[in-house]
Amino acid sequence: MADMADRVERLTNLLALLLETQQPLPLRRIRTELAGQYPENDKAARQAFERDKAALRGIGVPIEMTVVGGDEMSGQTQYWIDRSSYELDELDLADDEMRALQVAVATVRTDAGQDAIWKLGGSIGDERPPISAVLPDRPELPTIRAAVAARAPITFEYRDAERVVEPWGVLLRGGFWYLVGHDHLRGEKRTFRVDRIVGDIATGEPGAFERPADFDPRDAFPADPKQIGHAAEDGVDAVVEVSAVRAGAIARELGADRVIEHLDDGAIRVRVPATNLDAFRSWVLGLTDHAVVVGPPEIRAHIVEWIEASARVESAS
Repeated sequence: MADMADRVERLTNLLALLLETQQPLPLRRIRTELAGQYPENDKAARQAFERDKAALRGIGVPIEMTVVGGDEMSGQTQYWIDRSSYELDELDLADDEMRALQVAVATVRTDAGQDAIWKLGGSIGDERPPISAVLPDRPELPTIRAAVAARAPITFEYRDAERVVEPWGVLLRGGFWYLVGHDHLRGEKRTFRVDRIVGDIATGEPGAFERPADFDPRDAFPADPKQIGHAAEDGVDAVVEVSAVRAGAIARELGADRVIEHLDDGAIRVRVPATNLDAFRSWVLGLTDHAVVVGPPEIRAHIVEWIEASARVESAS
């Protein structure tokens, strides 16, 4: 099961990388960008990549190839994805229409539905360990990726503080891009959600640091997408009441230590990580009428507002 989850993560990040790149990438560069996700042995890495490429093409992803000629990279094969062929932008769904589609997918929870939302540019979550993904375009990504490759520190504003970070890697998790690296302010490895970076990113001198030899970017993230970004100093737990019908399954999923109350009718109240609101919302929607968000007030208000907006779309159609 762990190997399967690892491959799902690798396929997700390969797809995201080939969509986001501004120029075709050789396998050598792909392995650098997805550090730790392909085998170190060149032959094994090539075999794994060919399997991944075939899997993505098998679900309709148009991976393009070109062979370089005329320079020092002559003969290398480079890869990219034609966004115009892959995405369905011509549908031009409004936010309210996308919201209604997300409700349907979160309730049904099919792989086909997830792939459709992904192509449409929407965001969904998943209660299972495999990540829920969206492919957002972030203007910060080219700068961050270049700094990772050059081993150059970067400086930016995050949570009202200036951060100087040695960037070790960047990965997609739970529908968001995350930067992993050594934060000089905290003096330790930290994870930053890229869309929460404020303003421009300044890049320092190349070669200023060495990434730890044992660094694996996947280790920076919990398997459960609801846990992403959930740290003691800034994490948020929601209290959710789950009906007796689903109480047993949810208690097993979250663990007994997350059950805070057993109610007389067989329902339970549980603490659920809610820092990643998209993943949490999808988890709640997947339980349909078997779950009610009790608190905190701002999380409950967010869920109620989101559902009411979806209901307005449905009644207007």
